[in-house]
Amino acid sequence: SIPNMIFYGPSGVGKTTVASIIAGQTERKLYRLNATTASISDIRQIFDELGTMLAPNGALIYLDEIQYFNKKQQQSLLEFIEDGRITLIASTTENPYFYVYSAILSRCTVFEFRPVGAEEVEPAVRRAFSLADPSLSVSDEVCAHIASSCGGDVRKAMNAVELLAQAARGGTVTLADAEQAAQRSAMRYDRDGDQHYDILSGLQKSIRGSDPDAAVHYLARLLEAGDLISACRRLLV
Repeated sequence: SIPNMIFYGPSGVGKTTVASIIAGQTERKLYRLNATTASISDIRQIFDELGTMLAPNGALIYLDEIQYFNKKQQQSLLEFIEDGRITLIASTTENPYFYVYSAILSRCTVFEFRPVGAEEVEPAVRRAFSLADPSLSVSDEVCAHIASSCGGDVRKAMNAVELLAQAARGGTVTLADAEQAAQRSAMRYDRDGDQHYDILSGLQKSIRGSDPDAAVHYLARLLEAGDLISACRRLLV
């Protein structure tokens, strides 16, 4: 028996993977929907399959990007959640307390997923290289660089490995190759989301606290993302 859940966190940190593991452990059929293209009729169709040979043990619905469901659509989810035969795992990259209807929140447990640390990404990078091409020659420096430059997004690290493995084709992957494949990938920035305001707050508090290194760090992140206006406003303040 598992509760309805909301997974909140950035991309590439394992939200979908954890939902798949839960579905396997509970022996429930997993239905994957994306709120950008799905509708309530899709969920109603799943509901009609409950108790049949298609979903004998109930269903687990993984609804990605739930913030794209409007209030009416989210309200319609309630009748399916409260039935008990459907367990909802919704994921979002936005703050659920702002974007998810309160009645849904009150019936769900919210879990926050955070960027994956470089020391945890590195074994995944090594495994990905060995699966992509066992004959590749890859140094520890290459794996460490990809792990540290993906910004905690494992999917980005896997994309870099795939690109490097295809380019090397049984040869050697150099650190220079890795630097080129992973450039700019470590920076996270969303112009309208929590990270945007966290960076702005970090800049302002660093200046107020007379911490020049931190202030330059946050300013550089704003400028690198191309957000000159926000940087200028905060500096004027």
